[in-house]
Amino acid sequence: MNRTVLTLLGVLGSAGLLLGALYFQYVQGLLPCQLCYWQRYGHVGALIIGGIALALPNRILLALAALSALSSSAIGLFHSGVERQWWEGLKSCSAPSLQGLSPEEAMEAIMNAPMVPCDQIPWELFGLSMANYNVAASAVIAGLFVMAMRAPR
Repeated sequence: MNRTVLTLLGVLGSAGLLLGALYFQYVQGLLPCQLCYWQRYGHVGALIIGGIALALPNRILLALAALSALSSSAIGLFHSGVERQWWEGLKSCSAPSLQGLSPEEAMEAIMNAPMVPCDQIPWELFGLSMANYNVAASAVIAGLFVMAMRAPR
């Protein structure tokens, strides 16, 4: 495969994972924890950087896109360990935005915000959580960007 096709597959993979996360959040009602949000950031970066690399083919951009996707895999690996109780997770949890709220509105937002712990598995398929699947999928996407770096134009 050539560089453009591999880059496009990486970009589409990141877009697919982001759309899947949004589907589970907004259609299925599974609220993400802080680590879930952090896993998305790597794919936002891979999507943007990979998209730029489609227009301006450049090995440095492809390397950055690969690192961005790989960061999502690394966070997913940490999240998987937290879910399986292999190690301790974050001390903080997700919090609502309080910007522009009066003190009363801020207190109400805090009191009514759902707690989403990182050590709970809200969804599984074949004994694997979304974080587990993200580890593998993100690594494959990073691999596509690395393959694109090495492929002919």
